[in-house]
Amino acid sequence: MESVLTNGDLVPDMGDKSVVGGGGVEDVYGEDSATKDQLVTPWTISVASGYTLLRDPRHNKGLAFTEKERDAHYLRGLLPPSVSNQELQEKKLMHNLRQYDVPLHRYMAMMDLQERNERLFYKLLIDNVEELLPIVYTPIVGEACQKYGSIFRRPQGLFISLKEKGKILEVLKNWPEKSIQVIVVTDGERILGLGDLGCQGMGIPVGKLSLYTALGGVRPSACLPITIDVGTNNEKLLSDEFYIGLKQKRATGQEYAELLHEFMCAVKQNYGEKILIQFEDFANHNAFELLAKYRTTHLVFNDDIQGTASVVLAGLIAALKLVGGTLADHTFLFLGAGEAGTGIAELIALEISKKTNAPLEETRKKIWLVDSKGLVVSSRKESLQHFKRSWAHEHEPVKELLDAVKAIKPTVLIGTSGVGKTFTKDVIKAMASFNEKPLILALSNPTSQSECTAEEAYTWSGGRVIFASGSPFDPVEHEGKVFVPGQANNAYIFPGFGLGLIMSGTIRVHDDMLLAASEALAAQVTKENYEKGLIYPPFSNIRNISAHIAAKVAAKSYELGLASRLPRPKDLVKFAESCMYSPVYRNYL
Repeated sequence: MESVLTNGDLVPDMGDKSVVGGGGVEDVYGEDSATKDQLVTPWTISVASGYTLLRDPRHNKGLAFTEKERDAHYLRGLLPPSVSNQELQEKKLMHNLRQYDVPLHRYMAMMDLQERNERLFYKLLIDNVEELLPIVYTPIVGEACQKYGSIFRRPQGLFISLKEKGKILEVLKNWPEKSIQVIVVTDGERILGLGDLGCQGMGIPVGKLSLYTALGGVRPSACLPITIDVGTNNEKLLSDEFYIGLKQKRATGQEYAELLHEFMCAVKQNYGEKILIQFEDFANHNAFELLAKYRTTHLVFNDDIQGTASVVLAGLIAALKLVGGTLADHTFLFLGAGEAGTGIAELIALEISKKTNAPLEETRKKIWLVDSKGLVVSSRKESLQHFKRSWAHEHEPVKELLDAVKAIKPTVLIGTSGVGKTFTKDVIKAMASFNEKPLILALSNPTSQSECTAEEAYTWSGGRVIFASGSPFDPVEHEGKVFVPGQANNAYIFPGFGLGLIMSGTIRVHDDMLLAASEALAAQVTKENYEKGLIYPPFSNIRNISAHIAAKVAAKSYELGLASRLPRPKDLVKFAESCMYSPVYRNYL
């Protein structure tokens, strides 16, 4: 049997067992059929072999090519005589990765692997997700972005700069894959808690999309990372001879808006109505504006506003089993009133409103925000940015976080400030003084920007805190008991959320889908997890979790009439699993 290259995926030619048509390529693995709806024409088929095959990361298997495959595909002599299997390759690579003392070197080794052998990269990531997630995602991806110019080797994704104005559609057509289903795009202005990294922010879309595949099962060939380069206000980068982006100050106002609008129109024109565009790490003002502007015309999702909100809400719903009561019984105080803080606050208010039938104006009064000028109160309304005004409640002005904690007496304290060490000993002790089990979420990334460490939270609260953070922390021993901190990581939500949108052919994102994703994630926390004080399930089971999230999101989309893939599958969890890309090597005979 001959191997064929169909629309970018090498599959065994199964003769009449392979169905080509409006439903896409139905191969024996099932992984392409369920998320493809591209018509594959016969003249796109070609045979891959020899040296070209070894240099193609999607199809290269390295020493795992069998003797028969080596003969069939002209590989004799191009490889050493030893024949390995994927498991042995995985074992060797994990051994090698663990030899590196510097985490950034592990990141670079993983990126090299992705460029060399795509399936082995994803197999490694899926099977060792808890160990490798901090390497390919937060916190190490932050350092990689800071040094992106120095470690830049081979370009990944598309770079669209002001130079491409008027030609963005042509640039999109330069990308070799045509059946794109998800784009992650950044303009690099607010990378994690690290600020404006300009063009070097590309590490974020690349990292996010590797998780779309590993954790959500979206095919790598359907993913496209994009960086929009409008310049940078980072003086250090502007004077750096190795900086890879435009060496000019950031474009703003009309010039910025026109470039983004051309981009959004070109994407829809090139890829159709159902292309998912995920905004990443845009500055607050642009993030809110872009989401508001395009949510009614495009399938858009902002991970910093909506993804963060959904994962935090899931943790809060799960935590109710440990602290008691309903969400409506709790009082929430945020340090940080940017896109993450206000996004989470709005979703909490929406969930309480849905559960109690109370109007949003009422449910928002349970939620208080502190920004750089102190408590957000009604006397400050005139000077507040528009997205903060809903949270300006009646209260006398309060400057400091500690005083706000003492005045509001929250049951839940959430940090989204991007400023480290702000949950001081006094703040945590105050929370513990009027809560039997204070719920504290220190969400800022990377680790250096976390509002407090897990050890500080457990120690200062006398081991009574229920704690989760944005970046990972090791288990903490306090007075003979081991506490395992949870991680409120967006990676729990966005891969499954995106898969749910793609597999149902959803055309618009609705807030009810975010609530459905939160409830689905909270439902995955087991009794054993709760006994360790965890409010999130372990990442080791993430593909199963993503399938359940995808099913709930898709179900909500069908319910709202926003799904275009008809008829609706009977079992959405099984359908989600059938859609997932498998990184297991294929037999090329």
